[in-house]
Amino acid sequence: MVPRELIDTAEVPGGDPLRLFRRGDDFMIVLDRNELMNSRMSGSEEALAEMTIDRLRVQAPHLLIGGYGMGFTLRAALKRLDRDARVSVAELVPKIIDWAKGPMAALTAACLDDHRVELVIEDVGAMIRHARGGYDAILLDVDNGPDGLTRPGNDGLYSMRGLAAARSALRTGGVLAIWSAAPDARFAARLRDADFAVEEVGVKARSNGKGPRHVIWFATRR
Repeated sequence: MVPRELIDTAEVPGGDPLRLFRRGDDFMIVLDRNELMNSRMSGSEEALAEMTIDRLRVQAPHLLIGGYGMGFTLRAALKRLDRDARVSVAELVPKIIDWAKGPMAALTAACLDDHRVELVIEDVGAMIRHARGGYDAILLDVDNGPDGLTRPGNDGLYSMRGLAAARSALRTGGVLAIWSAAPDARFAARLRDADFAVEEVGVKARSNGKGPRHVIWFATRR
């Protein structure tokens, strides 16, 4: 087996560092012992974009993507959106973008240079709190589920207060889509308590329908 090579380490404000590894042509972003992302497993991150856009009823929506990661969600969104759509990408860790433009440039495929994309080095929670009916969809993939795994400060995104802020940031009929590595019945109930219409969908980690089963919640503002 080809050994795993450490490429770089990134500091996370208020959290533990992230490490970028490469094994052959594959990349992995790791937090402590948790593999957050793997370039071979993009299916559920792509589904996050595709299935959200399928649920929108506007021609040129404005999307907010929380967490660039390896860009799977952003690239999938750009493939489905027309030229007048807008995508704001909130990424808290500048090194993630350095990796996207450096060692993972081939994977990134210049998606950050698309005219529809606005990249903001910012906490997605702050962008949500400062918006009022500004987005048609908010897509969150900043943790492995509805808890602050990457940084404790992310817990607020999934609290009742955080969900209320997300609801206010969405236009009527807008969708809050949240990716998770596993189901969470208590969080699904919290979404409903926050006055969203909630749909929970299971998706496979790989685009070929194989790999672990992940979960996406689609919470629509009534």
